Parts: sequence; structure tokens; C-alpha cells
Amino acid sequence: MNFTRSNALWKAANQALPGGVNSPVRAFKAVGGEPFFAESGQGAWITDADGNQYVDYVLSWGPLILGHAHPEVVARVHEALNRGASFGIPTESETRLAEKLVEHVPSIEKVRLVNSGTEATMSAIRLARAHTGRDICVKVEGCYHGHADGLLVKAGSGLTTFGTPTSPGVPEAYASCTLTIPFNDVEAVKSVFEAHGDNVACLIVEPVAGNMGVIPPEDGYLEELRRITQAHGSLLIFDEVMTGFRVSLGGAQAHYGVTPDLTCLGKVVGGGMPIGAYGGPADIMDQLSPAGPVYQAGTLSGNPLATAAGLATIEVIEQPGAFEAIEANMLQLTEELGRLAAEADVPIYQTQAGTMACAFFQEGPVHNYADATQSDTDRYARFFWGMLQRGVYIAPAQFEAMFYSAAHGDNVFDHTCTAAREAFKEAAG
Repeated sequence: MNFTRSNALWKAANQALPGGVNSPVRAFKAVGGEPFFAESGQGAWITDADGNQYVDYVLSWGPLILGHAHPEVVARVHEALNRGASFGIPTESETRLAEKLVEHVPSIEKVRLVNSGTEATMSAIRLARAHTGRDICVKVEGCYHGHADGLLVKAGSGLTTFGTPTSPGVPEAYASCTLTIPFNDVEAVKSVFEAHGDNVACLIVEPVAGNMGVIPPEDGYLEELRRITQAHGSLLIFDEVMTGFRVSLGGAQAHYGVTPDLTCLGKVVGGGMPIGAYGGPADIMDQLSPAGPVYQAGTLSGNPLATAAGLATIEVIEQPGAFEAIEANMLQLTEELGRLAAEADVPIYQTQAGTMACAFFQEGPVHNYADATQSDTDRYARFFWGMLQRGVYIAPAQFEAMFYSAAHGDNVFDHTCTAAREAFKEAAG
């Protein structure tokens, strides 16, 4: 493949942007080499600046469950843009999207729309602290909840010690309000709450981890989180920015039958436009200004372009059988990739949750972040480049998800499997 124009754009980007990108994973550091530059997308395909085409399994990191430039989404956004891009005053589409979220997500009676997943999680934690009158937030190692200061924290030296910052610029004072525990470890949860339960405002978790690869919860894990937080008067927050409308129409909470106190959403609910949302019972949500004393605001919150795209997307995937078809196709692909990996004698451990999946390049099993880090990232990098050279774009990092869309048809499946057969052979070398 020719990358002449992408290479030139990469040089220019590095002159104008820190690291050449506006979000670190786009720089391809985890797989080596330089990124291509996207020019356009249609359905399951991306075309880059040099005219190369790729089947896209990143899908803007999850939002594009209908694929690129779906006609209904494009039409709704055009209609909205013709009426005006932003008003800073209420619009009907904000209410219509909120009603859809209330309809589908079990925990939500009222919802506040914001501009990103990061904004949703940081605001939900603020609300939890105000509601409980407590300061401590418990987070789970390997779960990513955005780049707010209090969430860029790694585990301390023991299960009940406070976290330490993972980024320069994060004050120790912020980290001192966060405790970090492993995923899928009920005993760690019990230990933290036995030691600090009276001061814990909330526990925040991705109910299906999606930022250390895709790791589903073990049987009983989410139920124990619900039981323990309730017993200590703490709020349980599910970060469903990734899993909302991806694991099921009602998110992971509907699939697993565990209802949190607060839910954070994003990605799919904006149909590819910047959006975030957090919601829960009315008595908690009504503590937000202007109904209550907890302040949070945003000039572009509930932007009419984002709400139009989100409404269009949800209305398509909520049609009978639509979501189930995408999920079934995701399963078919993971099964075939597993067969091809075994054929090439490449050990992988596969996981799937709804329309998202992951192949860890190791024997497995993978239960948590520590397990995930045992993956052979060099082998994954060889597989990544083998796929890209054959016109298939997967995540440029081992610890990310693969996403499926309604636009990924039979021809895409065949193209992907043909590429994977050769790419696994190269990964084995």
C-alpha cells in the first residue's frame, strides 16, 4: 500500500499538534509505525488520504454501530444543521433523546446530557459525593473512565491503600480520594469497604471492561458490587459509555440484570457525534442545578446535531431483530478468527459481549488487568500490520475492543477472514 500523503500529513500534524494527534492512541505507538489519515467512510469501510480502503472494526472506538455515514443519520444531521448548529437554549431533540435513554436503560429515570464520556463520569462522581456527603471514590484497575484528574490513578501498594497519580499534573490530593482495586475480585471489594466503607461515596466500574481488552464480569461479580455498595450506603456507578447500546439495547445492566444507582453513557448514543450522558433515579438527579445545589453546566450540552444523530441511531437499532443481527455476526466473526488462529498455531484468548469483542494474544484465561498484560503485544503488532496491509483496520493496540456494525455484511466477513488467515501466519513468525 502507498502511504505517501498520510506520511506527509503526519509530518505536518507533528508540527501543529502534540504528538501529532488529539488523542494518544491514534498515534499507533502501541503497534509501531505511523498512522494513516482517514479521508472518508461509507458503511463498513474507511478510505484513507492515499485512496487505500479498509474494513473498519474500530468504528470511531465504538459509536458507529450503524457504520459510517448511515443514510438516516446523515439525513437527520443535515436537517438539524439546516435549522442551526447550536442555540444554548432548550430544543425538542434533547428531550426526545433523553426519553429514549429512560426507555431503554433500567437505572435511568432522569438524565443529563453532556459533551463527552469524561464529562459524564466526572459529573456522576461529583453528584455521588454530594448525595452521600462522602469523598472517597473506588475505581477498578484497568477500567478507563476518561481523563479527569481523580480518575487518572493507579493502584497503591495494597488493596486498601489509596491510589497514586498516573499522569504528571494530577495532584496527590486528587489521587488521595481514590481507591483502586482489581476487576472481578470480590474479596478486594469486601476489603476496601470493610476498611473505608463509611467514607466511600461511590464505586465506579465498567460492567464489561472495554479498555483493557474486553473482559466480561464473572458470575456474581456485579451482583456483589450491588450488594456491598448498598450495604454501606454508597452509590454504584456503571460506566456504560462503551457498553451502552453495545452489549444490549439496555446496556450491560439490562443484560446481566444488575441495576446501578447512576449510569454514564456516550459513544453510540451520539451516533458518531460528541456526546455524553449520566442518569439515575429522579431523587438523585434532581440534586443537579437548577433543580438542586450540585452545579454542572455546558454550553454545547444537548447539541442538536449530536441529539439528532443519536436519536436516528437508536431508532434504527431498536427495530425488532436489528441489534440481535449485529450481535450474531460479531459472534460468527470471533468464531472464525479463533479457528484461523488455531490453524496458524497462534494462541489467542477470545472474549465477546454483545457487539464488541477482543482477541488477547495469549493462552488465557483473562479475568482482569494483570491477566491482560500477559498478552504478547509484539505478536499483536505483527497481526495488526498484517491486517492493515490487507485492507482490514483493527484497533492499533492490544488492549482495545473490536466493534461490529450493521453495515458489516457477508462480503466484509469474507474479506476479513481472507486477510486474517495470512496475518495470523505472519504473527506466528
